Amino acid sequence: MIRGHEHRAFRDYLVYEKRFSPHTVEAYQSDTDQFLTFAEVQYGLISVSEIGPLHIRAWMVDMLEHGLSPRAINRKLSCLKTFFRFLLKRGWVQQSPMLKILAPKTGKALPVFVREEHLAQLLDEVVFPAGFEGARDRMMLELLYMTGLRRAELMGMTPESADFHRMQIRVKGKGGKERIIPILPDLAERLRAYIDLRRTSFEELPANLLLTDKGAPMYPKFVYRVVRKYLSMVTTVEKRSPHVLRHSFATHLSNKGADINAIKELLGHSSLAATQVYTHNAIEKLKEVYQLAHPKGKPKG
Repeated sequence: MIRGHEHRAFRDYLVYEKRFSPHTVEAYQSDTDQFLTFAEVQYGLISVSEIGPLHIRAWMVDMLEHGLSPRAINRKLSCLKTFFRFLLKRGWVQQSPMLKILAPKTGKALPVFVREEHLAQLLDEVVFPAGFEGARDRMMLELLYMTGLRRAELMGMTPESADFHRMQIRVKGKGGKERIIPILPDLAERLRAYIDLRRTSFEELPANLLLTDKGAPMYPKFVYRVVRKYLSMVTTVEKRSPHVLRHSFATHLSNKGADINAIKELLGHSSLAATQVYTHNAIEKLKEVYQLAHPKGKPKG
């Protein structure tokens, strides 16, 4: 089989050297598995050293015929680039076949976000359940929206992550990088109250800040279900995931004129390029205002 020790070593490389999150490692493994299976079944290849640009282009065509978007294909090709760079570094291939691959062009998709008034309605008008469950749900939503945390960062928080004296939280982001995020007084007050309630709600407490109804550490699908449940009450956007609240956090800051470098630091992005997509939403909002307000504009409707 084509998936030999190189494939297993690649996983160790992602986990221990690149220090990717479990979710990212799983995605990279899945994408490389799909390609290697294709190469093995369609071409009978038995070694990674046999793979050439022809096989990768054939895989791209196969994915297009199965309805995958150019954006999804580019993500899979990015995984393959990392895979072959790893093989080249280990001396298991002489040249990366990805050097001769042109990725399909994609239009730049703007991040999905929830409008400010809808999130205000959620946090100001929606009645949360009484007791620990409601306090936990509200705290989950507030932390995601008011600090821009990733889901994994939220799940990794402990009560000690909060510094109430300095009005900030400390989280571990991608690659184990720590960053500090300021919090507002109202959020700090509710976070302190939640920590007290958490302590009195269960006899045995894990280290995690946010817990399930039974006092166990949260898991990804649990967070997703809670966020989707509450966002469904106030918005009809198709995506209602924890990451949409992160997008909303960044988009609303950008719309209010926040400096792009400050947003970058708050989000924990390694490069400014990843953050600049949020400026496009601000530009789209300016265009909308212009069309509605300028005498020569074209009002909607």
